[in-house]
Amino acid sequence: MTTTSLVRAELARLTATPLARLAFIALMIVPLLYGGAYLWANRDPYAKLDQIPAAIVNLDAGATLDGEHVDYGTDVTKEAIDGADFKWTKTGAADARSGVRNGTYDFVVTIPHDFSEHLVSAQSDDPTQAKLVMTTADTNSYLASTIAEQAGKTMRTAVAERVGKQAAKTLLVGLADVRDSLGDAVDGADQLASGTAKADTGAHTLADGTGQLSSGAAELASGTADLPSQTKQLDSGAQQVASGASTLASGLASAQQQTAALPSQTQQLHAGAQQLQTGLHQLRDQTASLPADSQKLASGASQVATGNATLADEATPFIEGVQQLSAQSPELVATLKPVVQASTVLTAEQKTQLLAGLDDLQAGSTKLGAGAGDLSGNLQKLKTGSAQVSAGASQLAEQAPALTSGIQQLSDGSDTLAAGTSKLAAAAPTLTSGISSAATGASTLSAGAAKVADGTSTLASAAPTLSSGASSLAAGAASADKGASSLASGLDELKTGSSKLASSLDEGRTKIPASNASERESQASVISDPVKVGDDNVAAASNYGAGLAPFFISLAAWIGMYALFLILKPISKRAITAVRKPLAVVFGGWLTPALLGLVQMVALFFIVRFALDLNVVHIGGTIGIMVLASATFAAIIMALNVLLGSVGQFLGLVLMLVQLVTAGGTFPWQTLPGPLAALHFALPMTYSVDAIRQTMYGGDLGAAWSDAGVLLCWLLGALLVSFVVTARQTRSRTLRDLRPSLIG
Repeated sequence: MTTTSLVRAELARLTATPLARLAFIALMIVPLLYGGAYLWANRDPYAKLDQIPAAIVNLDAGATLDGEHVDYGTDVTKEAIDGADFKWTKTGAADARSGVRNGTYDFVVTIPHDFSEHLVSAQSDDPTQAKLVMTTADTNSYLASTIAEQAGKTMRTAVAERVGKQAAKTLLVGLADVRDSLGDAVDGADQLASGTAKADTGAHTLADGTGQLSSGAAELASGTADLPSQTKQLDSGAQQVASGASTLASGLASAQQQTAALPSQTQQLHAGAQQLQTGLHQLRDQTASLPADSQKLASGASQVATGNATLADEATPFIEGVQQLSAQSPELVATLKPVVQASTVLTAEQKTQLLAGLDDLQAGSTKLGAGAGDLSGNLQKLKTGSAQVSAGASQLAEQAPALTSGIQQLSDGSDTLAAGTSKLAAAAPTLTSGISSAATGASTLSAGAAKVADGTSTLASAAPTLSSGASSLAAGAASADKGASSLASGLDELKTGSSKLASSLDEGRTKIPASNASERESQASVISDPVKVGDDNVAAASNYGAGLAPFFISLAAWIGMYALFLILKPISKRAITAVRKPLAVVFGGWLTPALLGLVQMVALFFIVRFALDLNVVHIGGTIGIMVLASATFAAIIMALNVLLGSVGQFLGLVLMLVQLVTAGGTFPWQTLPGPLAALHFALPMTYSVDAIRQTMYGGDLGAAWSDAGVLLCWLLGALLVSFVVTARQTRSRTLRDLRPSLIG
C-alpha cells in the first residue's frame, strides 16, 4: 500500500455511512465554529460601548471664579451625555446606587457638590483636589468595571485639561501684567538711578562746601576764643581812663582856684599828660581799623548765617525726600522680592543677583535715611550758631564806631592836655589861661573816656556771645561736614544699587516673553495638554477582534486536529503488518489530517478575512503559517496517540489547556508566573500565535520565518517519534500493541 492509497482508504472509511459523514462534517466545522463564533462575538466590542448602561449623578453646587459663576459639574454632565460614549442616564443618587446593585446600570459616575469649588481652588492660595466618584459592581461585569475606570480617567483628563487651560491663561495673563509692571519698574528705576546720580554729585559738592565751611568756622572759633578776655581788659582800662579823666577834670577845676602851688604841680601834670598822650596815641592807632574790621566781621557773619539758613531750608525738602525714599524702600523691596522669587522665566542665578541688588538697595536707603537725619540736625545747629555769630558781630559793628570815636576824642584831649601842660610848665604867667585850656581839654577827655568806657563795656558783653556763636558755628559746620560726607557715601551706595536694580529689572523683564491674547490662548492650550500621543504603530491590529485572532486561530487549529483524531486512525495497523514500510505508514497517517487541516484553515481564513472583515496584511504568509500550524499540531497529536494510545489522546487535551495559558494570546507573557513563563518558550502554540501576528499585522517577517522554523522542528520531531514507534511495531508487537484502543 502506498501513502496515497492509505489516505484514500482513510477518507473512504470516514465517509462510508451517512452517520460517519455527518460526524466527519461536524468535526470538520468545529474549529470554524470555535474560531469564527468567538471572533465574531469579540470583533469590535469597543465600538458598541454606547450600549453599556451607565448613570451620571450631578450634585455640583457650582462656584465663583473671577466674579463669575461656574458650574463644571453641569459642563461635565453635558459633555458626557453629548459624547454618547456610553448609554448615559442622568439620575439621582439613590436611583443610581440601586441601579448598580440590580444591574440596571453597569456603573455610576457621581459629581460631588463641591466639585467646582475644588476645581477653582487651583487658582487660590489653598488648592484642593476635586474628585469624581465611580460606583461599580463586578457582579454586572468585571470588564465593564474596568472600562468604567478608563472612562473615569478620560473624564478626569478632560476636566483637568479644561481647568488647567483656565489656570494657565490666568498665569500667562498675570505674567503679561508682571512684564508690563516690570517695564514701569524699569522706567522708575532708571529715573531713580538718574536722580541718585544727580543727588550724588550734589552731595559731593555739598560735602566739599561743608568741609570748607567747617575749616573756616574752626579758624573763626579759634580767632575769637581770646576775644572775651581781651575785651574785658580793654573795658577795664577804659574804665580806669574814664575815672582818671574825670578826676583830672575835677582837679583842673580846683587848680584854677589853687594856682599858688601851680609851678611844681604843672611839672608833674605835664609829665603825666605826656605819658597819657603816648598811651592814648597807641590805643588810637590800635583801634583805628576796629570799625571796618567789625563791619567786615558782621557782614561775613550775616552772609554765613543767611547761607546756612538758606542751606537748611533748601536741604529740608531733599532730606524729607531722602527719608521718604528710605522709608518706602522696604515696601518696594518687599513687593518686588515675591515677584522675582515666583518668576518661572528667571534662572536661579538671575534671581539671586536680583535679590542681592534689592538687599543692597534697602541697606543703602536705610543708611541714607540715617545720614539725612543726622544732616538735618547738624544743619539746624549750624543755622542757630551762625545766627548767634551774626547777631554778636552786628552788635560789635554797631558799637565799634562809638568806641573809636571815644578813643579819638580821648587822644585829642590828651594832645590838648599835653600842649596845655607844656605851656603851663613853660610859661607860668599864662598859667590861668593854660589851666583853663587844660580844664577844657580835661572835660573833653573825660567825655571821650566815658564814651570809650561805654563802648568797651558793650564790646565786653558782646564778645562772649561772639565767641560762643563762633564755637557753635564750628561745631555745626563739623557736624554738617560729617553729615554731608555720610550723605555722599549713602548716595554712592544708592546710585550703585539703583543702577543694579534697573539693570536686573530690565533683564528680568526681557526674560518674560511678550504675548498677545491669541498667543496666550495657544500657550494655555499647550500647557494644559502638553503631551499628545502620536499614533506610530509599526504593526497595527485593525480592532479588538483582530487582536485576538492569532490566538484563537491557533486554538482552532489545535481543537480541529484534536477533534479529527477522535475519528481518525493515527496509523493503519493493517499497513504496519502487511506493508512493513514505517515511513510510508507514518506519512500516510499524518497526511490525512494535514490535508483536512489545510481545508479547515483555508475556510477559517475566509471567515476571518471576508465574513468578519478583519484586515490581513500578508495574506499568503498568514495562510501558510495557519496551514503549517495545523500540520504541526496534527503531527504532535498523532505522535501522542501512536506513542501512548488513548492516554496520548487525553494528553493532547491537557497540552491544549496548558498552551491556552502560556501562549500569551491575551495578556503579555511577561505577566505569567515563573514556571508558566518558562513553558511559554517551550510549546509550539507560542510560535504559531507570534507568526500569525507578524504576517497578519504587517510585522517583522524575519520573526515570522523564525517562528515557522520552530514549528517545522516540532513537526519533524513529532513525525520522528511516530516513525520510531511505528518501525518498532513493524518488527515486533507487545501485548499493549494488541490491546484495542478506546478510539477504535
